Amino acid sequence: MKTLLAFALFVSAAHAVTPADCWKLVHNGQPARACFTQLTESSSAYDRAEGAWGLEDWQSANENFRDATASANSPAMYKVRWGMLLHERFNNADAAGLFREASQKDPNNAQAYLGLATVEAEDYSGNPNVSIAKALEHDPKLAAAHELAAKIALDNDNRELAEKEADAALALDSEATSAMATHAALELIADRPADAWIAKILAVNPHDGDAYMQMAHHLELHYRFNDAAAYYRKATEKQPELWAAHSALGVEEMRLGRAEAPQKELELAYNNSYRDPATVNSLRLLDSLAKFKTVKDASTVLILDPKESDLLAPYVQAELHTILATYSKKYAMELHGPVQVEMYPNHEDFAVRTMGMPGLGALGVTFGQVIAMDSPSGRKPGEFNWGATLWHEMSHAYIITATNQRVPRWFTEGLAVHEEGQRSAEWRDRVTPDILLAIRDKKLMPVDKLDRGFVHQEYPGQVLVSYFQAGAICDYISNTAGEAKLLDIVHAYAAGEDTKQALQSVLHLSTEEFDKQFFASIDKQYGNEAQGFDAWRAKLKALVASAEAKQYDDVIANAPAAIALYPEYTGDANAYELLADAQHAKGSAAEEAKALNAYMHAGGQQPELLKRLAAFQEKAGDSPAAIATLTRILYIYPVRDTELHKHLGSLLLAAKQYDGAVREYAAAVATRPLDMAGAQYDLASAYMAAGQRDKAQETVLLALEAVPDFRPAQKLLLELQQTK
Repeated sequence: MKTLLAFALFVSAAHAVTPADCWKLVHNGQPARACFTQLTESSSAYDRAEGAWGLEDWQSANENFRDATASANSPAMYKVRWGMLLHERFNNADAAGLFREASQKDPNNAQAYLGLATVEAEDYSGNPNVSIAKALEHDPKLAAAHELAAKIALDNDNRELAEKEADAALALDSEATSAMATHAALELIADRPADAWIAKILAVNPHDGDAYMQMAHHLELHYRFNDAAAYYRKATEKQPELWAAHSALGVEEMRLGRAEAPQKELELAYNNSYRDPATVNSLRLLDSLAKFKTVKDASTVLILDPKESDLLAPYVQAELHTILATYSKKYAMELHGPVQVEMYPNHEDFAVRTMGMPGLGALGVTFGQVIAMDSPSGRKPGEFNWGATLWHEMSHAYIITATNQRVPRWFTEGLAVHEEGQRSAEWRDRVTPDILLAIRDKKLMPVDKLDRGFVHQEYPGQVLVSYFQAGAICDYISNTAGEAKLLDIVHAYAAGEDTKQALQSVLHLSTEEFDKQFFASIDKQYGNEAQGFDAWRAKLKALVASAEAKQYDDVIANAPAAIALYPEYTGDANAYELLADAQHAKGSAAEEAKALNAYMHAGGQQPELLKRLAAFQEKAGDSPAAIATLTRILYIYPVRDTELHKHLGSLLLAAKQYDGAVREYAAAVATRPLDMAGAQYDLASAYMAAGQRDKAQETVLLALEAVPDFRPAQKLLLELQQTK
């Protein structure tokens, strides 16, 4: 059972046996059922609530807590305990509300602040360290607060602070097993034996599965997915009825792409009333995945929704082959066995694969050589470039493997962001308004502390800022020292060096000197934009107002100044689009095309704007440019767009790029258009032009099967037969 003993130390004087007595038995791994049963016979609603909780009668516990807190004079601690019950039963939102109510009722209640910190830490929301500080302000001897601070510090890979906080907890409570688990995790992450700390944990409670779960959690956040699975399994062995451990083990086995174990463990948890969102949604996802289509070859395994597999598989598989060839050469290594890529058209299904993991708003996630990501249809058109995401995640697959999972989060994320820009200059990470403000307000972090910006945010948007900073660091190293130095840093991490050591051995720079040089380069590159942010925002606001008022001359006159202040902004209501629309309204086709072209090269990804540009390019007789522009859309939103594939197919066919034409006409067929016969005829024509006569005849027959009197298809079939 998942408990925080410190929360149970509130003593009820109304009964001979107190909740603290019973929970102490649980903490020490001793039988406690009789103790909790005695509490349920109490005249105190609070004691009955604690007793029902200990007996896992959640509904009765909830009802008794409601009765216990009904009086305005009830102790604030009752609400804290009720909040912890709701937290343990997967209702963090209401739990947080109860913790806040308790702190309002008793501003000195340290446990209320600790409860809030517990929820914030689990959800990666808010700033749990602020709540912990408040808890310790009101109770400096609260060991559990130091235990939670140690866990959070290790989540952020702040190992020195994790050790310090764990030691502080143990100084206050020699039986603080969570602090011992932090110490054990520190040893495991550093590839040192953890036996001594594990022995201390088991001396307190020989059946402490929670401690093993905590170790597994920290291993998981340090990319040690196989090791995490092993420790989740140890948790189930030490405490077979710890259903949370069975659920976590099932989720981890899913992440590793294993077949039967996830279902077994998740069902075991579910059937024993452990029905948190991760358990329930993972079981639902397994049911959905059973209906997905698997497309595989020697080096790749694609798991795709059957409605999209025919369309997406050719694009994704071809891109994967390019990535494998590129990275194998660049990183001088081969992956062991095929890489598996799952693509989810329902973003919530993808979110299940990342549940419990940090990284807000993620588009993809890598577990060794298993990659889960959104399908293009899982996001609004223009929000997501699946090609860039695939290059990003595949970089993780190589780097995590190359370092045997011993790589800081900042570096593997930064290198993956860098690789997106290496693949295409238009895919490189752009400075969003949040990033510009962070640059302006000096919120970028020292390189050896950058891992702390990826998990528990200290301010809204810090994860996004940290991704950008990490990518910018790798760009800077490549630009100043050479691309090969990035691989040298990979090898340094693989050899066991930390960031300070790696930068010294590879770049011959201390982290302090590196930060000084890097921050100077950021100021040089983005300083003017950051300082001009408020002026840019005012100009953009005025531009939007002018556009809405159809004052097109004002838009045309003022848009260039807004673009000059912040040229990388291509988000909602960007100056490029406003300018293009104004030029369109004025009938200035050449200037409209110029604005759209600038938008594209600034990284703009709205398919409809790119189609407008392609139309101008085609009209100007620049078919290669039109083909290139429409091809960009294939990496953004190739689904549900029959006309895109048909038109690009026609351009490729005219350019005698027959393989590309076949690909696009086949994609048009895969969109299941209303005019299926026409799409099949186009595909047959492309096959014929490519010299694939058998496939041409097979496809044209399908067209005629659907529409027997389709004269162009009849003519093509006759031509095929006459030239046999």
